[in-house]
Amino acid sequence: MTEPSEESIAWPVALAALTALWGIVAALVYFQEGLTLSHYDAKGHLVVARRVIDSLTPGWQQIGAVWLPLPHVLNLLPVQVDVLYRTGASGVAISIASLALAVFGATRLVISSTGSRVAAVLTALLLATNPNILYLQSTPMTEPLLLGLLAVGIALLYDGVSRDNLRQRRLGFFALALACLTRYEAWPVTGMAVIVTALADWRRHGSVRAAIVEALKLAAIPAVFIGWFFLHSRVTVGHWFVTDGFYVVDPRYQSKPLVVTVAVWWGVKSLGSAALAIGVIGAVAVLFALWCLRRDRHALIVPLAWVGIIALAWYAFYQGHPYRIRYMVPAVAASSILVGLVVGHLKRWQAPVAAAFLALVWLQARPFDPKAAMVLEAQWDRPRGVERRAVTACLPQPGHGEIVMASMGALAHYMQELSAVGFALHDFLHEGNGDLWAAAVAHPITQVRWMMIEEVSEGGDVLAQRARTDPTFLEGFTRVCEGGGVALYRSSAKPKALSAK
Repeated sequence: MTEPSEESIAWPVALAALTALWGIVAALVYFQEGLTLSHYDAKGHLVVARRVIDSLTPGWQQIGAVWLPLPHVLNLLPVQVDVLYRTGASGVAISIASLALAVFGATRLVISSTGSRVAAVLTALLLATNPNILYLQSTPMTEPLLLGLLAVGIALLYDGVSRDNLRQRRLGFFALALACLTRYEAWPVTGMAVIVTALADWRRHGSVRAAIVEALKLAAIPAVFIGWFFLHSRVTVGHWFVTDGFYVVDPRYQSKPLVVTVAVWWGVKSLGSAALAIGVIGAVAVLFALWCLRRDRHALIVPLAWVGIIALAWYAFYQGHPYRIRYMVPAVAASSILVGLVVGHLKRWQAPVAAAFLALVWLQARPFDPKAAMVLEAQWDRPRGVERRAVTACLPQPGHGEIVMASMGALAHYMQELSAVGFALHDFLHEGNGDLWAAAVAHPITQVRWMMIEEVSEGGDVLAQRARTDPTFLEGFTRVCEGGGVALYRSSAKPKALSAK
């Protein structure tokens, strides 16, 4: 067993530091353009973190069970500071640090595997200059944290397998376990990590049984984390795993494997360039071929764990989830790392190939491109945000002493927007309030005076659906305002005794 060389640490650290500085510049650019919180999910993540303390029913149950908890736990205390909550600055700081971590892990993997500084720089540039990745790291979104943890986990796992170092293997799977509490894309990647670890050990030692046993021992680390999440979900929402109820099925993709496959590939091409989408296919083939042909490079199979990153998006679209190009952003990062690895194996051709490939990518995916797919997707809700101002004007002044009933599953982003005019989250009654919410859904007029309903997006929220199926649901309520798909209702009756803090 050998320890990592000084170069395999120094270069990744330097590239990560430069990425962090670059990330700060990018965050300031997007802040100046008013895009930091333009994506509705960026606001939603801030709300989920804030509501653990700022709520009618504060407590750990507020972490929720649809989105995974780690990003919200990390941001839990910072977002209690109003300015950080309203601007998203603390979430942006986490994203900047996460992309730097991703570059550290990716370039350490490249240098450990190939020793190539050129390939390491290429990998860092592909990650840090992609306009879609760069935009996400300038927001409180969770993809950067996912990429950082996965990159470090796979790099540690590679070192552990190549050097037969059990401690590094365990650390690698611990990082993957944390990624499994960040975004669901990490689950199939971690599953692939178990498989490739077993294949690498079989290739080196020749024993199938021993390789499987050792891999399963390591798999126990993320299994414990995922098991805790299932238990948490059961306790908080009554289901072991929430799989539906938050989107309307899209028949264009449902149960159509070929259509889904083409759509996923197109997404990677649109986000990362045609060169990257084609290059990663060749990169996977080359790495697998080298692993098959060279027994002394048994660890080369480990980076192919990144292939699992696309599994969740493919499965979601196959199940009918509406197409979201953002779901392919992690695949763009994985493609960049795998291509960088292969370039590192080209020896004398590294520099010209790296330069040519980077030029081809930048022709389609240049930094700060205002027409980058993620930047455009992030602005979908902007027109409705303007229209919602009519609803905001109809709401009572903050501190009015009465709560507003609204589905956080549909209107979390609007609740965050309302913080700009003084509303706190404990001014709202939402699904996270458990029995209080259930009582209000059963008999709203006895519990609340105000109700906001999202009537358009995804076919309408749970309150809109209830109103459509139960003619008595809105009895006693008067529609007083609407805008941006949101309707505001008010009751003239005095509610039972439920009031804001």
